Amino acid sequence: MTNKAQSIDLFSFRTPQMRAFHLSWFAFFVCFFAWFACAPLMPVIKGDLHLSPEQIANINIAAVAITILVRLVVGPLCDRFGPRKTYTALLLLGAIPVFGVGLSQSYESFLMFRLGIGAIGASFVITQYHTSVMFAPKIVGTANAASAGWGNAGGGTAQAVMPLLLGALVMLGVSESFGWRLALMVPGALMLVAGAAYWFLAQDCPEGNYAELRAAGKTVAGSGKGGWASFKAACGSHRAWLLFVTYGACFGIELFIHNMAASYYVDHYGLSLGKAGMAVGAFGLLALFARALGGWLSDKAAARGDLNSRVVLLFALMLGEGLGLLWFANAGAVPTAIFAMLCFGLFTHMACGATYALVPFVEPKALGGVAGIVGAGGNLGGVLAGFLMKGTGDAHRTLVILSVLVAAASLCALAARFTVNATDSAAASASV
Repeated sequence: MTNKAQSIDLFSFRTPQMRAFHLSWFAFFVCFFAWFACAPLMPVIKGDLHLSPEQIANINIAAVAITILVRLVVGPLCDRFGPRKTYTALLLLGAIPVFGVGLSQSYESFLMFRLGIGAIGASFVITQYHTSVMFAPKIVGTANAASAGWGNAGGGTAQAVMPLLLGALVMLGVSESFGWRLALMVPGALMLVAGAAYWFLAQDCPEGNYAELRAAGKTVAGSGKGGWASFKAACGSHRAWLLFVTYGACFGIELFIHNMAASYYVDHYGLSLGKAGMAVGAFGLLALFARALGGWLSDKAAARGDLNSRVVLLFALMLGEGLGLLWFANAGAVPTAIFAMLCFGLFTHMACGATYALVPFVEPKALGGVAGIVGAGGNLGGVLAGFLMKGTGDAHRTLVILSVLVAAASLCALAARFTVNATDSAAASASV
């Protein structure tokens, strides 16, 4: 593909590149809003469904576990069918468990639908894939990080908005037991709207849709075969697996904080549900600019050096994340805890952006496979953090252990360094 955008014309919707940019971040925002809509309402849901702490831990793990598998699958599916069809299918099918969770009457049904909702977390891989095939190497880090960051903000928005929506419904006379169920209909409806928009307004790449291009005998992104071939090619890259680990240590921590922080503030600091939601919402909303900042810094570093400048930046950001998480774990008062959470959150989001600024260069002919593997690492990190929390039974100890693990994982970034030949080859392939 030769018509990749050389810049981001932020207020334009005319070109296929900018339509893909705006539609991908909007769809991702809606998916993350739906994915985390339950989390800030868990103190209410817990009482209504009579959930035990162990059951809540299982629900939190389920919310991110299934995404590991789905992220591995949707990347190669993008290579095979194109991001337009893949995203539309995910949005429409993902709306089913979002609606279903509001109808749950027991722990078992809630767990099943929560597991299903976790699949929409794979939307991230499609977002990164779509912007990667639409934007040129010199700007792809910023495009990937900005689209992902604005999408990730959906999680922060859910943390802040869902308690307010529930409160508004209660003020209108709706019972709290019915109110949380009614509130969860909103993200489901938004997913249907986003799915329709993606189908009618997006296209797979600058030249058109994959099916038509292949029928005309033209080459498209990925290996040309897509699917299993793309996944096998990605599996053969050690850098894909090293970034799998680093993304688990940044995005996995982000997922963990989103799922446990509201209850943490309520239980440990005595905050109300609304105030806890606002505090955690601020953490998520950092993604509005912090992810983009990480990608932008990575592009700038590469412009002044080479691909390894991106690698060193990622290492530094992850080290800062680990230190910030340790500070948050040992905060004594609410203001200190919130400030520490925002500081470590800044490094976390920037590290996520810097990771995916590297993805397009790892194995350009298997872009979908690499994007899926790295994305799955993020969810595996969240699942393992959930199991750690369940095993220790103590939030402070869990956060301290995680801070050490994050600092250790930063070494994987350095291990992903490119050789001179690999640097030249990756840059040349990514520009095709």
